[in-house]
Amino acid sequence: MMEKKGAVILLSGGLDSATAGAVARDQGFAIHALTFLYGQTHAVETRAAKEVARFLGAEKHLTLNLDLQKIGGSALLGTTPVPKGRDLKTISSEIPSTYVPARNTIFLSYALAWAEVLDVFDIFIGVNAVDYSGYPDCRPEYIAAFETMAHLATKMTVEGQRRLKIHVPLIQMTKGEIIRTGLSLGLDYGLTWSCYSPDPQGRPCRHCDSCILRAKGFEEAGVADPLLSSL
Repeated sequence: MMEKKGAVILLSGGLDSATAGAVARDQGFAIHALTFLYGQTHAVETRAAKEVARFLGAEKHLTLNLDLQKIGGSALLGTTPVPKGRDLKTISSEIPSTYVPARNTIFLSYALAWAEVLDVFDIFIGVNAVDYSGYPDCRPEYIAAFETMAHLATKMTVEGQRRLKIHVPLIQMTKGEIIRTGLSLGLDYGLTWSCYSPDPQGRPCRHCDSCILRAKGFEEAGVADPLLSSL
């Protein structure tokens, strides 16, 4: 039997990254999941990442500890309160306080390093440029620029004469389309986590940007959110 080609999957435990992982699995990749505990106030998502990685049959799941709270600059790091109750137009019109400075650049750099060690040339990340919170490091031009940099920066591409590919299968999908895609691939969204500001009982707040976008997606997909129905 031919050995599967490997891919590093950036897996936060959220809806988008889980779907990107399901797409990678469907395309026949052996999954090497990479999760970060970076000081985020919603660290419950890392527990969801473990469940999703297990569900996807990941060959490896690596969780790295980074203390980005020492840098700060984001509501997700406790610098300011997480915004709540914003309408969809406002969510997509500005870069919000939940933006973590250079987060995807940091995460992709670690993914690139691990890919080089694993000798794999594919990285999957669940960024989205349609229904998203206005983050600049979720745009197609950012991904293209990082991929160009990666091709110049690693021994495996310089000596191996192969080009690393950053896969962004969700980048032009609405949240509803993302959810329908995941469901068609058998993904259990009850394992995922999206909320930026869980309550003391560990339940989604339902009012932060991420909760609002998640609710929009399930409404568009015409299905109930299994995470909410399990609470």
